[in-house]
Amino acid sequence: MASLKDLRNRIASVKSTQKITKAMQMVAAAKLRRAEEAAQAARPYAERMAAVLGNIAGAMEGDAPALMSGTGKDDVHLLVVFTAERGLCGGFNSSIVKLARQHARQLEAAGKRVKFMVVGKKGWDLMRRDLGPKVAERSDLREVKQVGFANADAIGERIIRMFEAGEFDVATIFFSKFENVITQVPTAKQIIPAAVETSAGAATGTTAGGAVYEYEPEPGEILADLIPRNIKIQVFRALLENGASEQGARMSAMDNATRNAGDMIDRLSISYNRQRQAQITTELVEIISGAEAL
Repeated sequence: MASLKDLRNRIASVKSTQKITKAMQMVAAAKLRRAEEAAQAARPYAERMAAVLGNIAGAMEGDAPALMSGTGKDDVHLLVVFTAERGLCGGFNSSIVKLARQHARQLEAAGKRVKFMVVGKKGWDLMRRDLGPKVAERSDLREVKQVGFANADAIGERIIRMFEAGEFDVATIFFSKFENVITQVPTAKQIIPAAVETSAGAATGTTAGGAVYEYEPEPGEILADLIPRNIKIQVFRALLENGASEQGARMSAMDNATRNAGDMIDRLSISYNRQRQAQITTELVEIISGAEAL
């Protein structure tokens, strides 16, 4: 049984930990608001970009750019895994890596070759033991205080260069879509070849409202410029969604840790009081017995 001094030291240690987890929860809550606003602001632009690409692709005649049509095969897949730079956010990082692993197993079972690009220190920490040799590219944003489009632009350029060099045929990004503080959904999205949905009237150059579009220059030239930008937009959206999801997961995890610390303090305090009461009772009994002996 632990001594009273050991119990006092442990209670003090847990209280210190509780203060840290409470402070981290408050910091995550403050960061979450800005991150959530940024993620929600990026969604309409990314969705509208996809709709524009669908309209142009439907009206295009002739060969599509390679980034949209692909290489004509799907032998080599690049899985771009976005995770956080720091931990203490529950299962946020592991859930993204788990989804990427499952996708990789399915591809390998189908006879495909898989490569990884890891963005985030925690993703590399989780993958280096069993998937380290398959990681072709690594990137971390530890020095970046606030993620901007410049960071997504650099990552997107690297993905495009790898595709142009013939290093892969299909690219898929993995990130966590922010729903709320409790729910973050691990998501996979193919970005090369660009997965676009053509509208019903795109082939005739009309929209649901009856508007007629004429493209200048040709749709193929427009797509050649828009598709690389769309890839970078999707990467940027993944980074922003991950940022909001990370703070939400950390806020929830630190709240649970604070509550657990409080429960542990209560249990240790009860144990301390009982042991102290038993010790005082024993001392009283010894004093009374000694007095009666005289």
